[in-house]
Amino acid sequence: MKVVQYPHPVLKMVCKPLRKVDAELKAMILEMFPLMYETKGVGLAANQVGLPYRFFIMNPTGDEKQKDKEYVFINPEIQLGAGKPEEDEEGCLSFPKIYAKVRRAPKVTISGYNLDGEPVKMTFKGFPARIIQHEYDHLNGICFVNRLSESEEDYVIDDVDDLTRKFVKGQKDGEIADNETLLKEIEELIALRAAE
Repeated sequence: MKVVQYPHPVLKMVCKPLRKVDAELKAMILEMFPLMYETKGVGLAANQVGLPYRFFIMNPTGDEKQKDKEYVFINPEIQLGAGKPEEDEEGCLSFPKIYAKVRRAPKVTISGYNLDGEPVKMTFKGFPARIIQHEYDHLNGICFVNRLSESEEDYVIDDVDDLTRKFVKGQKDGEIADNETLLKEIEELIALRAAE
């Protein structure tokens, strides 16, 4: 398992809800936590590791020792809380070394299922609320660079173009599969686990 980088096609797709939480799915999700910590992340969506499903993990502390701050949200839905949107810097594991300011709601309520398949509903404020909105966007095929103001976009556009060039070169050199192959793999994964 590894973090896929922009512009991998799975990052642009709306992820599919999962049919059930079984042992195999749990194992996949638990494998994502060490990967997130290793890459210094605080959140990781399924499609960032090439899985076209509606779930993400997070630990706002980024500290693997703080297991009580680890969250898993399967088939999540969010409601943005009232309050003036706050602008703060964000990065993304699928956009290495690229940071920009994004406006987000200061509070969010999330409902879905946890790792045991039990229903959960929680409200978060501040930084954890920002992580949830960032990861939830991923599940809808939206990356943080799609949320930037014009000036912030101008600031990162060259770096994003570099990532695209690197990805295309990887495909030409045979290090990354071509888009047709990647999309076929995604379709197979959807058929395997996604709800109708």
